Amino acid sequence: MTTLLYGRPPAVFDPPADAIQTSPLIPESAALEAMEPGSVDDVTVYAPPGVLERRYTLAMALRALKVGGRLDVMAPKAKGGSRLAKELKAFGLEVAETAKAHHRRCIALRPDVVIGVDEAIAAGAQQLVPGLEAWSQPGIFAWDRVDAGSALLAQHLPVLKGKGADLGCGYGALATVILRSPKVVSLKLVDIDRRAIQAARRNIEDARAKVQWTDVRTLATNGDYDFVVSNPPFHDGGAEDRRLGWAFIRKAAEMLRKGGVLWLVANRHLPYEAELNAAFARVRPVADQGGYKVFEAVK
Repeated sequence: MTTLLYGRPPAVFDPPADAIQTSPLIPESAALEAMEPGSVDDVTVYAPPGVLERRYTLAMALRALKVGGRLDVMAPKAKGGSRLAKELKAFGLEVAETAKAHHRRCIALRPDVVIGVDEAIAAGAQQLVPGLEAWSQPGIFAWDRVDAGSALLAQHLPVLKGKGADLGCGYGALATVILRSPKVVSLKLVDIDRRAIQAARRNIEDARAKVQWTDVRTLATNGDYDFVVSNPPFHDGGAEDRRLGWAFIRKAAEMLRKGGVLWLVANRHLPYEAELNAAFARVRPVADQGGYKVFEAVK
């Protein structure tokens, strides 16, 4: 019996302990896209909040399931849970819905015929985004635009040189700017989202760039980098978590040689100054504009 799990449902829902994890946000997990159609007996999905991303995930789960296979989906009521039953019924499923712990849970068996699966997969798959002229995918941070914080950081970046890293690289917007410098010898792009890494591989056609799918917080380092650039995340599982940004700052300091520099952008309300001053010898505020702030920090 093949059982899949997508995401990390709360323990109150008793997620299957022996299931194959398929979330793109959990490094080394399997890819739901790689599952043979009609090969899976049971799929449990902790549904993502974005509509296109959620419908894509549900469609991929239905494609993987055998006829009669069980689909168990839950989501916080305020983050897509209230729409789950309607979305599943639109695929042609008969749905049993319950409410628990501020979540909605829907269980259905895959029928012989499902409706709209191909369309949902196409809408949520990796795609060349018009106007952005880059490959991206719903679910990636700022998937269909250049984030305003990253744009502000890009405006203030000097001509960088040596060995560098882009922590939380996304689909590669900042890396594209960094690699315009011929003095950059190498650039490591790191992200916890497999989809972002896949998009970055397609967007960055430069032999100096290498991508790595991993959690920045667990990244091994030798302390020999000349520069680090980062627009760190500050949400974990949909909730604000400032500790993520603090962890990125500490990791950047570990990666850098003495005299190496971190260029960082953050939302204005995030209290990163104390962490920067603790980890670096010199910190300079560079810009404060449009709700974002840019720092240069020298180790």
